Amino acid sequence: MSLLQSATEVRERAYAPYSRFKVGAALRAASGAVYQGCNVENVAYPEGTCAEAGAIAAMVAGGDTVIAEVFVIADSPEPVPPCGGCRQKIAEFAAPDVRVTLCTTDGKQKAMTVAELLPGVFTAAHMDRA
Repeated sequence: MSLLQSATEVRERAYAPYSRFKVGAALRAASGAVYQGCNVENVAYPEGTCAEAGAIAAMVAGGDTVIAEVFVIADSPEPVPPCGGCRQKIAEFAAPDVRVTLCTTDGKQKAMTVAELLPGVFTAAHMDRA
């Protein structure tokens, strides 16, 4: 199964009773394993958790810590980028040249690198004086 198919499949399992905006994410770890995540909303935090964060949590729980590729899909007129927090999380586990593909359910795609997705990323090097 491709990453696009995996992200599309998990998107259908998103729990989005407030926004009704379902997002699916799939990533391939450096090991070759594929991990999925979908957004999950709740009444206290209606924005919920993001699909990308869910996929990264699944990856770490699965014993992997290096992202090789990411796909994100949503039913939107244009490809939807990850939120700022998820961009930072992706950058924590992926090299700057890792490909991130943003997709719509209509088939539009936009591919970019992690560096393009999050220019000026905060890294551990920023804390060298701490």
